[in-house]
Amino acid sequence: MRARRLRASLRGWGGVGAMAVVCALAVAFALLLPAARSHGGAGAGAGGAHGGRGAAQGSQTRAAQECEDPEKQTLSPSSEDGPTITTIKERPGEKRKLIVGVDQNSYRWGYRDPNGGDDAALEGFDIDLVRRIAEDILGDPDAVQFKAIPTDQRIPAIQDGRVDMVVRTMTINCDRIEDVAFSAPYFRSGQQLLAPKSSPITGYDGTLAHKKICVAAGSTAYSTLEAHRKTGRLVASADFSTTVPNQLDCLVRLQLGEVDAVVTDTALAASQAAQDPTVQLKGKAFTTEYYGVAMKKDADDLVRRVNRILVDFRADEANGWQASYDKWLSATLGDDETTSEPPAPEYLRKS
Repeated sequence: MRARRLRASLRGWGGVGAMAVVCALAVAFALLLPAARSHGGAGAGAGGAHGGRGAAQGSQTRAAQECEDPEKQTLSPSSEDGPTITTIKERPGEKRKLIVGVDQNSYRWGYRDPNGGDDAALEGFDIDLVRRIAEDILGDPDAVQFKAIPTDQRIPAIQDGRVDMVVRTMTINCDRIEDVAFSAPYFRSGQQLLAPKSSPITGYDGTLAHKKICVAAGSTAYSTLEAHRKTGRLVASADFSTTVPNQLDCLVRLQLGEVDAVVTDTALAASQAAQDPTVQLKGKAFTTEYYGVAMKKDADDLVRRVNRILVDFRADEANGWQASYDKWLSATLGDDETTSEPPAPEYLRKS
């Protein structure tokens, strides 16, 4: 029976079976990556998979409750070099690269084409942005050392100094701005449900009663479901205890019939629906949130530089944000990019 169920769940999956194998291997590889520190040194108090919050959880919870408009809590743009950028530029020889935490499993965001052979390069919307940052700081879009970072290791990787920044569909929220610094938003998204087309689930509503939901550990989806469970917005009998290190693993759990639905960002859910024609987005997005580039709390010069690069990236109609959206995301999110454009940036953080 289980074998028949597995075959049925994979029917119509097309060439994505190969991608699942690639992605599974990629996840395993990512988890084995050495925790080598960059020349920038280690951040204080990383504290494990939950971003080093540990003993500071109480004060950060209070800060999060008082937080408003986290996407505006960033520094004004500047092209000036500072200590962080100088350290990056002074890396010797082959190490003179920008070290960036990315995903290599998110279709059209940061992924390796399974048909691209052994030398398949990382590509996608996030990867375009990374190369734009590297070109501005180091004069070479290829001067990047990519590090595959699981969802639940994004903040620790920054705090430990393993990466200079993370560009990985990372939502700016009140909890995270206590741990890392963010750029201005570069993309607008929201949380949405992904489920089999045949499922009776219709959206983020009562049809989730007694259903099993998969989310990535350390993700905005998980914290949102936790909050909604407390307020009663999420039906009480919904079970979201199934968590995975990388969000794409949830799609595999869904295909295997181990869960009934996935909650993730609309942008990622749309890409996964494009990979597997047996699943679809259910209902509308039930949050609004923004992706930002995450960096160390004290990397003020790098934050300001990235914000200046983002201004130029948005303004460059030929090779900037719009061109990247058209190339990578229009096929999954639609030709109307206005629903994904971030708001005009505001820079309310002073120091």
